[in-house]
Amino acid sequence: MLPDFRIYQRDSLLEITRALTQELDLDKLLAQILRFAVEMLAGQAGLIALRDDTRGWAVAAAHGIPAAFLRHVESLLEDVPLHDDAARHELPEVYRRLEALTRAASLGLLSSVGLPLVFHEQVIGVIFIFRSYAGVFSPNDRLLLQSFADQAAIAVRNAQLYQQVRREKRRLDALLDAVADGMLILTADHTIERCNPAFARMYGQPREAIRGRRHEEIIRWAKIEQGLPLETAEAGGWPLTPRATLYVQGDLLRPNDQPPLPIGITYAPLTAQDGTLLNIIATVRDITHFREADELKSTFISIISHELKTPIALIKGYVSTLRREDARWDERIVQESLAVIEEETDRLAQLVESLLEASRLQAGAVELHKAEVSLYHLVQRLIRRMAVSDPRHTYHNRLPPDFPPVEADEQRLEQVLSNLLSNAAKYSPEGTNIWVDGIVRADRVAICVQDEGPGIAPEDLPHVFDRFYRAREAVRHTKGAGLGLYLARAIVEAHGGRMWIDPAERGARVCFSLPR
Repeated sequence: MLPDFRIYQRDSLLEITRALTQELDLDKLLAQILRFAVEMLAGQAGLIALRDDTRGWAVAAAHGIPAAFLRHVESLLEDVPLHDDAARHELPEVYRRLEALTRAASLGLLSSVGLPLVFHEQVIGVIFIFRSYAGVFSPNDRLLLQSFADQAAIAVRNAQLYQQVRREKRRLDALLDAVADGMLILTADHTIERCNPAFARMYGQPREAIRGRRHEEIIRWAKIEQGLPLETAEAGGWPLTPRATLYVQGDLLRPNDQPPLPIGITYAPLTAQDGTLLNIIATVRDITHFREADELKSTFISIISHELKTPIALIKGYVSTLRREDARWDERIVQESLAVIEEETDRLAQLVESLLEASRLQAGAVELHKAEVSLYHLVQRLIRRMAVSDPRHTYHNRLPPDFPPVEADEQRLEQVLSNLLSNAAKYSPEGTNIWVDGIVRADRVAICVQDEGPGIAPEDLPHVFDRFYRAREAVRHTKGAGLGLYLARAIVEAHGGRMWIDPAERGARVCFSLPR
């Protein structure tokens, strides 16, 4: 019988060893180890408790033990410290107390034995076996239990490593899925292993259609502005070091007749210790906004340079003329020259103020001083002023005297209406009419300024409220920095309203609304 029992013990340990290599479910492994240990030691019940560095000690597997007894066991384990050295010191006392508890609970009919689960000199848990009869566990029993304890320690460590890898993978998945930049993970032969949602959105195809394809199939350039393509750089020896990144910037070709997308790609190598290339991590950034910012900066410099050049040249020319010592100017010429100088100086001051105003509005630093404003009287006052300064047009106030007042900053609304009226006068022929209409709704009012000029071209409509934007015809025939409508809309939106272009059979019709 003894050799057969030894063979059974050996086979049980071999079965557990096989399970360790095939099963990573910690609960199943611990239950299997505990069941074999109870059988091998002719026990009635058993338990395995594990140590967690943050949550403390807890029973991880139990066999044949009532819940009330488990609560007593857990209360004993609360006294075991988490520190390894302290735990080794306290565990023998826990064993003694548990054995006393076992005997008291069973009136001396049960006995128990316990051993720590140790992995690389680190206490990670304990195993207890209970017998249904009084008696001392023999050294052979303890040796056999130690075998099961060693197997349990290996199982716990394997499962912990597996869970750690799974947590890291989930963390990496969450990071890649949440990052705003596109991410591609390539194998050494340029097969796309991983594609995050941001790149799929940029490229315009689902991730499933991108994964598994070659890098060269997906990353195709309409033009390259900076750097070398990945294939060309690798042909030249990249990466020479494990931290050698590669940056490429240009326009990415996309499927389904989508327009090319301006992007910048940073490639980073992932190498083994021996320098073998394992993966290439590609970070893809949409640089459309950066390109638009560069274009806006160029536009700003061009417009401001042009707008500054003309008044400065006029001022300098008239001042130089008036200062000539070889000429005597009559009073009329002097006054006309000074008037031009004053007018151009006002233009410069207005340009500077518009630029400052645009900066303040963009930064949200403009305060509104609201009070009750009568739009009828405000429009009437502005029309009288425009009729004096611009007799070439006829202005009409079609707001009724009882038009509802609004709570607003009157000075800011005057700035908006002055801009719309000046634009209407600037872009409409001499001798034409300019109207100001009012619309009343339950919760808001709207004001529209309409002229009889050529109107706004369809291709310019999406951009008329952009900073520094000027239509091609406007650039050729009128002066301006392209800030008027941008400032006007920003002021209206600061009041909680909105501004838009209304369709008109003739001329341009610009409207804005305000809350009542």
